[in-house]
Amino acid sequence: MFSPAIDARNAHTIGVERILESYRAVPSSASVRLAKPTSNLFRSRTRSRVPGLDTSGLVHVITVDPHARTADVDGMCTYENLVAATLPLGLAPLVVPQLKTITLGGAVTGLGIESTSFRNGMPHESVLEMDILTGSGQILTVSPREHEDLFRAFPNSYGTLGYALRLRIELEPVEPFVALRHVRFQSLGDLVVAMDGIISTGGFDGERVDFLDGVVFSAEESYLCLGRETAAAGPVSDYTGAQIYYRSIQHDDGIRTDRLTIHDYLWRWDTDWFWCSEAFGTQRPWIRRLWPRMLRRSSFYSKLMHYEQRFRIGDRLERLHGRGPRERVVQDIEVPIKHCAEFLNWFLEHIPIEPIWLCPLRLRDGGWPLYPIRPGQTYVNVGFWSTVPAGSSDGETNRLIERTVSQFHGHKSLYSDSYYSPKEFGELYGEETYRTVKRRYDPDSRLLDLYAKAVQRR
Repeated sequence: MFSPAIDARNAHTIGVERILESYRAVPSSASVRLAKPTSNLFRSRTRSRVPGLDTSGLVHVITVDPHARTADVDGMCTYENLVAATLPLGLAPLVVPQLKTITLGGAVTGLGIESTSFRNGMPHESVLEMDILTGSGQILTVSPREHEDLFRAFPNSYGTLGYALRLRIELEPVEPFVALRHVRFQSLGDLVVAMDGIISTGGFDGERVDFLDGVVFSAEESYLCLGRETAAAGPVSDYTGAQIYYRSIQHDDGIRTDRLTIHDYLWRWDTDWFWCSEAFGTQRPWIRRLWPRMLRRSSFYSKLMHYEQRFRIGDRLERLHGRGPRERVVQDIEVPIKHCAEFLNWFLEHIPIEPIWLCPLRLRDGGWPLYPIRPGQTYVNVGFWSTVPAGSSDGETNRLIERTVSQFHGHKSLYSDSYYSPKEFGELYGEETYRTVKRRYDPDSRLLDLYAKAVQRR
């Protein structure tokens, strides 16, 4: 009964040896990067001629301890693979980011969020310890007790302080089904008040809420999506075929109910990449029938998008139709909940993008200096992913959004395009702490600098 765990540990050991060997092969004059088959970053980068670190052996679930409710996982293991190992045991990570190919290491170093974040915070807060390959080539076990400075600075460092090779994370019990209520609002202010009440009480209209997110279609049409775990069997919906999940949310008034298996709930956004699959035509019924089900997933759409960016297919098509180029606006931001309605109204007035995703969060703990949002305070993640007509200057709309988010005392995730000056960036993302930790664990700057990677796209 122990052989699978032993095999996974052996595979981990071999994977560590492989990545160390590839690290030693990188010339000392070159920057160290990862070689990854998939990426959930949405910013262009300078292509490196130096081979990246070999992560191919670090993609497994090493072991799951159902009694301690923990899992030891390779840094490049996807949440899809982790959930496949934990759900049969009635367990799940405390936060499961929305897309199947997001890795554990990526969610921690790049931040992640989902509909349990209003009660469980972010993925890095459920990490008990990590093995990190530093820029100096050392492998260090970090935790709140060992190398705490690196442990605390790792979230939002995007691989510029090291790479997670192994993570031990907390798990929580889950039921096999999720009962859903999609509550419609005609006012964004009313939606935010209801969201705040749910976070304060853990319930809505006398019923427990275990999962909480929302979708804004317009200032007059928005929804909170409330999920409650249940063991009760019964009919469930399927949004991996002809039906589209985000369209199932919409209705004329009041509350619409639905049920999903816990597995399908966790991946409800992946089949259509939220709603972005529409860009490829896959929401049209006749195309959907022809599009293989196995390719209705975010990882495939992401590959198509990266090809589009590389060859600028979209701009070429716009020129063929006599239209100008478009600016990519693919962003997630967090604003304090007290500013959420005001920010949303500003956004809908100035930025021609909809729908918009909402996901509230409260940090379980403080002390994450590279993304210094306050513990004990509710924020709302606002996600918007599309393109707009390009302005007269590079990144005009993205720059406007950055300025406005700062005015509302919010922060922006760094997985996509950023345009901050070095001074602005340092003030927002903990430069003093970052420099101290960088000097200690990457003294020769073998890894990229965070500003260079996030803003200058190196």
